[in-house]
Amino acid sequence: MSTNTTPDKDRLYLFIASCISLCVTSMIFIIRGDVEGSLTTEYHLTKEQMGEIWGPAFLGFTIAIFFCGALIDKLGMKRMHVLSAVGFIAGTLMILFAPQPDMADGTTVSGIFSTTGTTMLYGGFLLMGLAQGTVEGVINPLIATMYKDRKAHMLNVLHAFWPLGLIIGGILALIMGALDLAWQIKIGIIIVPSLVYLFMALQKEYPQTERVAANISTGSMFKACLNPLFILLWFCMWLTAATELAPDQWFPSIMKELTGLQGTMFLVYTAGLMFVLRFFFGGVVHKHSPFLVLTICAVLVFVGLYWLGSLDAGSSAIVAFAAATVFGVGKTYFWPTMLGITAERFPKSGALGINLMGGAGMLSIYFMLPIMGKSLDTAGPGEALISVSYLAIALVVIFAVLFFGFKAKGGYKAEDIEGEGVKAS
Repeated sequence: MSTNTTPDKDRLYLFIASCISLCVTSMIFIIRGDVEGSLTTEYHLTKEQMGEIWGPAFLGFTIAIFFCGALIDKLGMKRMHVLSAVGFIAGTLMILFAPQPDMADGTTVSGIFSTTGTTMLYGGFLLMGLAQGTVEGVINPLIATMYKDRKAHMLNVLHAFWPLGLIIGGILALIMGALDLAWQIKIGIIIVPSLVYLFMALQKEYPQTERVAANISTGSMFKACLNPLFILLWFCMWLTAATELAPDQWFPSIMKELTGLQGTMFLVYTAGLMFVLRFFFGGVVHKHSPFLVLTICAVLVFVGLYWLGSLDAGSSAIVAFAAATVFGVGKTYFWPTMLGITAERFPKSGALGINLMGGAGMLSIYFMLPIMGKSLDTAGPGEALISVSYLAIALVVIFAVLFFGFKAKGGYKAEDIEGEGVKAS
């Protein structure tokens, strides 16, 4: 049986560094959505083309997180964490120096690779996506390794810093918008926290992953990822990400069009709900079956998205925020709980299992962004949200079946690295 030998002081230090790096990823997420209008106008893009330019951020995430799953045990978590910070800085600089196309007649560009500026935007967001994927490829197995007795709980606490980054980025974007600062300054602010966690990552040694420390073979790692339940959860991750993060990326512009209010406020508000619930009530997935939690979340996401899509200019701010509340609470536990179940039920899958799950989520968003963008162009924001809401119905059915299936067998059990059940709920 392997034991965690990371001193408590170093463990807290690495946890904080992980939280800051996760904040960077979500700051980018909300700032990217906030500057969408400026980028679309100044680079002469359609919404669909903007979705295609955003897409590499999520494709890059997927590529990086898949490679992390295979390479992290060889290269080490420290090197990969440092590399992610370098990627954020380089990607930001590429976007900042992307020249605007000269379209005197006001038409849109013929394609995203038809001008140097739009090509550089694509490349910059791709680099940022690679960096984001590397962050998650490192910090998720790091937390699962350091907190082996409460993986799902601590992964929910860690991922409370995703909405915290949304809050920080959103407030900064609102302040800079009120000051009428250029979009370049909003994007450029990302460099500051990237440098902070780069410095922190260079100061400490990182532990080996749980799988390596326990001498679990690579063959056993791949075998764990072929388990039928793992494959089903991997499929579900496509749907949870599509119903959570794809609408989030369009949220600022969608909510402004639907309600006439500042759309970024809604994303900051739902992020606040998520932070409180994950940070202070992340243990709910430890006290109850995570599949019960996911079932309830899927119901709330369906209701919330459908309700949001039904809003119009005549809807009051109270109704709009009520609908956003239902959606915000519903999406709270999707991502970290899916990762937590993977770490608890398939510990032998190691970093590869967690990263395959995260990669599925981001690959889903890569495909969903232009689909939602096209729907926004043709059908409008309401129909775009309602269409996505239907995906949550499938999640309700699957998670409910899994909950009752485990309950019939004595309850949900987490597995330790030796294959023994260690808790039931």
